[in-house]
Amino acid sequence: MRAEVPTANPTLATGTAWGILTAISLCHMINDVMQSMLAAIYPLLQVEFSLTYAQIGVMTFAFQVTASLLQPLIGMATDRHPQPRSLPFGMASTFCGVLLLAFAHHYGMLLAGAMLIGVGSAVFHPESSRVARLASGGRFGTAQSLFQMGGNFGQSLGPLLAAFIVVPLGRPAVAWFAVAAALGGALLWHVGSWAEGRRRAATARPDTTLRYPRNLVIRAIAVLAVLTFTKNIYTASMSSYFTFFTIEKFGLGPQGAQIMLFLFLGGMAGGVILGGIVGDRIGPLRVIWFSILGVLPFTLLLPHVGLAATGILAVIIGLILASAFPAIVVFAQELVPGRTGTIAGLFFGFSFGMGGIAAAALGVLADARGIETVFLLCSFLPILGVLTIFLPRPGRLIGG
Repeated sequence: MRAEVPTANPTLATGTAWGILTAISLCHMINDVMQSMLAAIYPLLQVEFSLTYAQIGVMTFAFQVTASLLQPLIGMATDRHPQPRSLPFGMASTFCGVLLLAFAHHYGMLLAGAMLIGVGSAVFHPESSRVARLASGGRFGTAQSLFQMGGNFGQSLGPLLAAFIVVPLGRPAVAWFAVAAALGGALLWHVGSWAEGRRRAATARPDTTLRYPRNLVIRAIAVLAVLTFTKNIYTASMSSYFTFFTIEKFGLGPQGAQIMLFLFLGGMAGGVILGGIVGDRIGPLRVIWFSILGVLPFTLLLPHVGLAATGILAVIIGLILASAFPAIVVFAQELVPGRTGTIAGLFFGFSFGMGGIAAAALGVLADARGIETVFLLCSFLPILGVLTIFLPRPGRLIGG
């Protein structure tokens, strides 16, 4: 048997449902605003509840591992029986989690709120990723990027909203963001109805036959998972502890630190849309190479520069690092056709789970050795990008 590895789609299908893609991206933004709100209010929670860095890491672990455990399972289940109308129920879980964060009286309630937000993400990501591919019209990278851009933009908005609303008004102001979750749930009901109609109109089940040798698929998926792991350990260090790093190193206040985090997350929002668009043109593998290894010089510089340079590097690192993820997801979906939910659940779930484990471990390290040590060690992580060499090359034929 001879098979060719995935390349950029040379002929884009027509009929891209831009309205649905915009709606699902907007809902992704709302979902991830709630997620980033959790990390953004860590300094506030640390003072109010006298939390250690390790306890902060456990909160991130509770959120991300809840999502990680459920997402692959939900993805596999919905590949067999798609449930686009389940999307608003995921947003309802997020709604409840946000309210718990706003009115918690003890640490256990904070953990419960974090876990409910994780459940919301677990339901949202696999099915919404399937809807994005369904609406893509063949522009898989662009659709995946537009979908993910909403999430990254939401992550970048969370710190700003926390800085200018929650910090001045206090933790109960978090409850106002539950209104956005309610609106997102209503929008997802419309999106789910559209996807259900499109699914019922299809006359044939998707082809799930592997087009490539099984050993090639297993090796490539394992490498992509490790690359995702590398990317998300670094992202976890920035999302959970960059505010503390800038406060400790530069003496910034809470608002200034949140703005610095916004620079990183804003760079990620830009990078994720560029990664998919460029990947549709030149192929996802080239984007993966550039993103994972290309960010290394900038991560190595970050712990050693001044405040202004730190802000500039945060944008550059976010831009380059985030461009890999749409390419990774599209590459994996092409390797395993008909398993869009499983792949989305695996990589979004893997992303959350590894980030949560990393956040907890980095919190313990920060307590023991200091926050600057965390960023010094994490600066070397992109070296693992050399594993990209084990991914199959575009146009290369595999005999078997």
